[in-house]
Amino acid sequence: MSQRLHADEGSSALSKPLVLVVEDEAALATMLRYNLEKQGFRVEEAGDGQEALTRIAEAQPDLVLLDWMLPVMSGIEVCRQIRRRSVTRDLPVIMVTARTEDQDAVRGLNTGADDYITKPFNMESLLARMRALLRRSNAVPAKGRLVFHDITMDLATHRVQRNARSVHLGPTEFRLLEFFMQHPRRVFAREELLDAVWGPDIHVEPRTVDVHIRRLRKSINGEGELDVVRTVRAAGYALDTEPV
Repeated sequence: MSQRLHADEGSSALSKPLVLVVEDEAALATMLRYNLEKQGFRVEEAGDGQEALTRIAEAQPDLVLLDWMLPVMSGIEVCRQIRRRSVTRDLPVIMVTARTEDQDAVRGLNTGADDYITKPFNMESLLARMRALLRRSNAVPAKGRLVFHDITMDLATHRVQRNARSVHLGPTEFRLLEFFMQHPRRVFAREELLDAVWGPDIHVEPRTVDVHIRRLRKSINGEGELDVVRTVRAAGYALDTEPV
């Protein structure tokens, strides 16, 4: 009976989401570990960018809380390398930064972060963002295919092709394209896209949509191909083959 209980406890622990906290401020890392473990997460820590990449390869976390300013290798470069590697391309990343300028936030998102939060932050806000990202990344994949123009999206295998070439998308760009392909030629305001793709329970700035639209365009539109993501001035965005 005792052995059975220990086995069940170990299985239960492994079912908890694993968060890698990449933070060189020891006090903040300790605070994050304490609060995250209280909320049912398992926590690993890394104190610099190079250690973070090693931990990601070894531990395979479910989500990374990544500080921007790190020794050895910056959080920006860590995020770039996460997105370059096929095994971690879809790993949810939240950038934690003391930088409050808009262009800094945009730069973090352009690098591949799914979301960002500025220091000092409210723990409840951080937890809400983490849970929203984890829900999306752990969602049971839909089956079937979506087709628009010369783009094919396989929902079961999570693959996108355009003109028979593979298109590599980050997790947020994939969900954005999926939503557009489910509603082709319809114009959506930024706020509608935030609710549909990010979820109504997560507070993200509308400019975040613009950043991910740019990333989607860069990935989906090859040389000489039609830009199928249409910007409608003062209205929003649409997946469309018609000119503006």
